Amino acid sequence: MTELRGDIVVLRPVRFDDVAALRAIRAEPAVYAWWDELEDAFPFEEPETTRFTIWVGDVIAGMVQYGEEDEPSYRHAWIDIFVATEFHGRGIGTDAVRTMARHLVEDRGHHRLTIDPSLDNAAAIRAYEKAGFRRIGIMRLAERSPEGVWRDALFMEQVFPSVAGLTLDQRSP
Repeated sequence: MTELRGDIVVLRPVRFDDVAALRAIRAEPAVYAWWDELEDAFPFEEPETTRFTIWVGDVIAGMVQYGEEDEPSYRHAWIDIFVATEFHGRGIGTDAVRTMARHLVEDRGHHRLTIDPSLDNAAAIRAYEKAGFRRIGIMRLAERSPEGVWRDALFMEQVFPSVAGLTLDQRSP
């Protein structure tokens, strides 16, 4: 797979050379709070997930990933992301999510994308809204925090009716 270019970021498929930097970012307190324990095989422990390293210039700024539901009657994709603390508040997450969404719609043919940040992660929610996602509802007790406490998540989605051959008038409410 080739790299994906955003306005600020370049997304490249994760390589072995990226592992040390990605593991260090995952261990940062501001990232760990939302991503939990670091798996031994990270970032290669989920072969069903497609992962990209986020580059800003020549610096690794984080990782964005997606997964796909290929069952024709339920086809969609989901996105997840983390960004190094030093890059927070600079539009990196928004650009990475927007770039990934464009790839999933234009190259992978998805008409619906989801993302589900912790309800307490206000910065992530703002970034996803800037990238075009809208709030759908709260999923109660949806994820366990690193401290072992169950917390709520916000279910968000972005739909592209024209990809599904629909007009806005033909969408379900």
